[in-house]
Amino acid sequence: MALEVGIVGLPNVGKSTIFNALTAAGALAANYPFATIEPNVGVVAVPDERLKTINQFITTEKILPAALRVVDIAGIVRGASTGEGLGNKFLSHIREVDAILHVVRCFGGGEVLHVEGSVDPIRDIETIDTELALADLETVGTSLDKAERLARSGDKESAARAAVLQRCKVQLDQAKPVRSLELNAEERKILKSLGLITAKKVLYVANVDETDIHGTGPLVQKVKDRAKAEEGAVVPVCGKLESELSELEEQDRAEMLQSMDLSEPALATLTREAYRLLGLQSYFTAGPKEIRAWTVPIGATAPQAAGVIHTDFERGFIRANIYTLDDLRQHKTESAIKAAGKLRAEGRDYIMKDGDITHFLFNV
Repeated sequence: MALEVGIVGLPNVGKSTIFNALTAAGALAANYPFATIEPNVGVVAVPDERLKTINQFITTEKILPAALRVVDIAGIVRGASTGEGLGNKFLSHIREVDAILHVVRCFGGGEVLHVEGSVDPIRDIETIDTELALADLETVGTSLDKAERLARSGDKESAARAAVLQRCKVQLDQAKPVRSLELNAEERKILKSLGLITAKKVLYVANVDETDIHGTGPLVQKVKDRAKAEEGAVVPVCGKLESELSELEEQDRAEMLQSMDLSEPALATLTREAYRLLGLQSYFTAGPKEIRAWTVPIGATAPQAAGVIHTDFERGFIRANIYTLDDLRQHKTESAIKAAGKLRAEGRDYIMKDGDITHFLFNV
């Protein structure tokens, strides 16, 4: 799957720190606006304890987790929609990603100056939302004019398009994102071709300091309230701590996490939430060569899932033999699962479930 999430936010909110920690991409960007101009792209493993559990019962040469592509997009400033701070270039990078991780600063003073001179997460969210809405408004305005012209000549498809665009325009005029509109499948299809930024799903990343690593402070609460109103979610992340953790060996990292009463780095939670945000899930293949998590969209059929491994698997699909992790825990081996009648033979119409352990049979 080539889906990507883009990390956005104002300058100096900790975007690049979090990106570097996520991807262990090396030196942090300097402490000034526009430290990131061309978007950096990283590939991040999706943490999944189920892989280790499978390995307790099936020995293998290697374990391969699912992966997520993350794009670090330069800081957006007030006026970006009219070209401020190389705004148009940055906005075009956001159009190309499939979902957005919006990093919001939720810590006070320190050496890193806030671009607005004070810390106010809701003001920062509204600054970004306004710029993205203004950029979308321009796109919608141009498309609406064209659709209305064609609709007047009796083109039914253009009339339907114009009706959806008019709803988007009303929404954007109020600086509200298009994603909060209730749209049916046909309307979503019409919008998809426009690549509207505010139609993309958003996950808020509250960048906290070391005194609030669990995100219980008043600044994070404001972001949570905002996200709840949008039916969204928030993941608190201490960029500084995660940056330190990413540079440690596994043993040292485990000790540091334990000393802070954390079961895993916050970035593990963030990666899994980003994966879900994109509407993705994993199924597994397991054998002596590798145990591997494969990425499919939620709702994918068995042949589509087979095609992720190789197009020949989809083309020549016969059936999928599937069992669950609970089956493996209970019966210990695949042969015992089969003997117990728990190995299911699923056909072309089967909808894959998250965590299915699968063998595909195909004939090309």
